[in-house]
This record gives sequence, structure tokens and C-alpha cells, in this order.
Amino acid sequence: MGKGDKKTAKGKRTMGSYGVTRKRKEEKVVIVPKEKKVKKVASETTKPAAKKPAAKKTATKKSE
Repeated sequence: MGKGDKKTAKGKRTMGSYGVTRKRKEEKVVIVPKEKKVKKVASETTKPAAKKPAAKKTATKKSE
């Protein structure tokens, strides 16, 4: 019952195998809670500002 014994945990550690006597650790499952939807109340202060019209480009006259 030493390093060469396949049936003991010490033997399985030496050989690098897993089995009934040397089980692997179970991974813990993490459950991420879903975010709750929050209704946004529209008020006059939160409205976006109106876009200004783009400035028109004027043609420059060439001096002679």
C-alpha cells in the first residue's frame, strides 16, 4: 500500500489518475441574478436639447 498501489489515494496521486478513492473537486455554480428593469419617468428637465440647424457655407469670391 504505497505509491504503486492503484487502489489507494496516494497511488492515484503518484500516477496522476482519478477514480473512486481520489475524486475531483466539484465546481461551484454561481447564479447571477437578473437586473430588474426600472421605468424611467420622463420629465421636462431630462429632455434632450433640440439640435441646431447646420450653418450654411457661403462661397467666397476670388479677388483679381
